[in-house]
Amino acid sequence: MTTLAEEAMGVGTTAQGRILIADDQPDMRESLGLLLRHQGYEVKGVNTPEEALAALRVQPFDLLLMDLNYTRDTTSGREGLDLLASLEPYSDMPIVVMTGWGSVDVAVEAMQRGVSDFVQKPWDNARLVESLRRQIQRGRLRRAARQSQREEALRAQQAFEELREREEEIAEAHHIQERLVPAELPQLPGYEIDAYWRPARSVGGDYFDVLKLRDDSLAICIGDVTGKGVPAALLMSNLQATVHGFAGPEVQPAELCARVNQATLPHVGENRFITFFYALLDAPARRLSFVNAGHNPPFLIRADGSCRRLREGGPVLDLVREWNCQQGSVELARGDRLILFTDGITEATNPQGEEFQEDRLLVMLTANRNLRPEAMQQEVMTKVREFTGDKWNDDATILVLGIEEGAA
Repeated sequence: MTTLAEEAMGVGTTAQGRILIADDQPDMRESLGLLLRHQGYEVKGVNTPEEALAALRVQPFDLLLMDLNYTRDTTSGREGLDLLASLEPYSDMPIVVMTGWGSVDVAVEAMQRGVSDFVQKPWDNARLVESLRRQIQRGRLRRAARQSQREEALRAQQAFEELREREEEIAEAHHIQERLVPAELPQLPGYEIDAYWRPARSVGGDYFDVLKLRDDSLAICIGDVTGKGVPAALLMSNLQATVHGFAGPEVQPAELCARVNQATLPHVGENRFITFFYALLDAPARRLSFVNAGHNPPFLIRADGSCRRLREGGPVLDLVREWNCQQGSVELARGDRLILFTDGITEATNPQGEEFQEDRLLVMLTANRNLRPEAMQQEVMTKVREFTGDKWNDDATILVLGIEEGAA
């Protein structure tokens, strides 16, 4: 099999090229062969159209130099024209016709069937050699161009297949990640929780969860894995499995985060980390114990419109092995709204490149603090969509915990 470079240089291995001569007159074949071999060409001669086709099936040639008239019919050129009709599989090969019969009609029909040049006998040696050299060069360029097109088409097909497989993998990852996101959030009497999650791509690195640990205790968490797409989604799924494995009503947030950091550190690549917020809700006591591991500090909006940011904690996860933190605690009251979110909301940009920012989010949350959690998160997402034109450059997640009138 010849390479593209070999195609550009010629079909054969000779410097000048390989020529097939089809003529029923032995003296013509000998004379042409002597001339062309002297010019550095490799030459093969055949006597009939059938022999020409047989030779072409055996090996490639740079050019076919053929007569139109053979022993069975020396005037009409029909045998030569029939041979031309059989040469369609060799369309990249230049064909030069030689004939001693000067019919313009035959010449025109031959050219219409793909003949590159037409030479009458007797020929001028220099003119014939120049014509063959020129046609061989054109044939080589034509073959090289078609070879390049074939290779480009093959690369395009391979790229299409790879893209299709990639899209199928991403679609499957999306379905898997959708199953990992809580379909229904557990609720406790006197409390109401609602959340919204949307990846910037088919899959993403945002994580949130609500775990019912006892009838009077919930774990609430949110996280953001650096990066996007499938790698971030894989880390997110690993984080979720780890949290589920360690969470419990007696496991304090500081202890859980330290365990999660130790367990996930080997699976996180260089320059990757996880921001994470984990809280333990003691429903009867209306107390929230929490750790913020480098995540956007949640907003605790009080019924009177005042706000506290839940900042106590430690560094992001998976950057240091010896992870420690300061655990925080806050008392909750009826009418409070706790809002957890990822930076996909506050760093969402409008067409002018302006970010939504935390100040704008705080104003909106404060103004809508009397809404129930579902309505509050819907209001936030509606405003962010309007701000960005519904174009997202990062995963976005929001979770709202409301302390209602029926809380103990």
